[in-house]
Amino acid sequence: MKTIDFNFVKRNMPHRPDDAHKGTMGTLMNITGSWGYTGAAILCAKAALRSGVGLLYQILPESVYPIFASSVYEAVCVPVSDSADKTVSSSSVYYIQTLLEKASAAVIGCGLKNTDDTRAVVDAVIKSCTSPLVVDADGINALASHIDILERAKTELILTPHPKEFSRLTELDTAYIVENRVKAAEDFSKKYPNVTLVLKGHRTLIAKNGEIYENPTGNSGMAKGGAGDVLSGIIGSLLAQGVSPFKAAVMGVYLHGRAGDIAAERLTKTAMLPSDIIDCLPEAYTELRTKD
Repeated sequence: MKTIDFNFVKRNMPHRPDDAHKGTMGTLMNITGSWGYTGAAILCAKAALRSGVGLLYQILPESVYPIFASSVYEAVCVPVSDSADKTVSSSSVYYIQTLLEKASAAVIGCGLKNTDDTRAVVDAVIKSCTSPLVVDADGINALASHIDILERAKTELILTPHPKEFSRLTELDTAYIVENRVKAAEDFSKKYPNVTLVLKGHRTLIAKNGEIYENPTGNSGMAKGGAGDVLSGIIGSLLAQGVSPFKAAVMGVYLHGRAGDIAAERLTKTAMLPSDIIDCLPEAYTELRTKD
């Protein structure tokens, strides 16, 4: 097991040439948010935009479009039909699949709710998406009953579970995962070679084909609802800009934690919020540009 190194993150940062434009800095497709969970979509989108992606398309239920659009000005919003649970309807699957053809990366799951419609949408996206895909939160929960679908994916996946979500995926006891997280992550990554696993928690682990990195950044002030949505946005943004899935996961976790550390230094671990992590991302990125 290796510890993520500052210099690793610095040398793998996407290059931004002077003649760059929005079309050359990646297109991220976010399929996130539902009634009651619009904040998850907002946090994910803002984190992605703060992390440098050129274009962000936000697919979300029509019912929450006004809330999202009034908070995130820079996203291209794509409202689709609501399900009965006011999440993305499975009737929108074909339309979503056509939109994904424009994407250089995608994120699915943050705040979608764990419903039949969500499961149908997640299944369809995993089976058809050809760009690297981050699956988080209810996207992970949607996989729990038929994890074999991972083997039919057409692209590389990044899964970002916390221990309880990982327990649902693997049927391992949550306490076992917490006590044996390195072995659990290693075994899973060997079983699903097209998946990069981000097992969240204190000193988050990133595992791919048995290779494991441990993250040294982050703090207990980040133990608040929404912090994981921020992480998904950062990783998705790096993916869209052309960083390989494993490196994007390693770098995203490090930057997420470093921005959280900056927020804690300014605001205390008690008072900081997930949105403060986003606000501190510029300083975390500045460190990569200036420190040796």
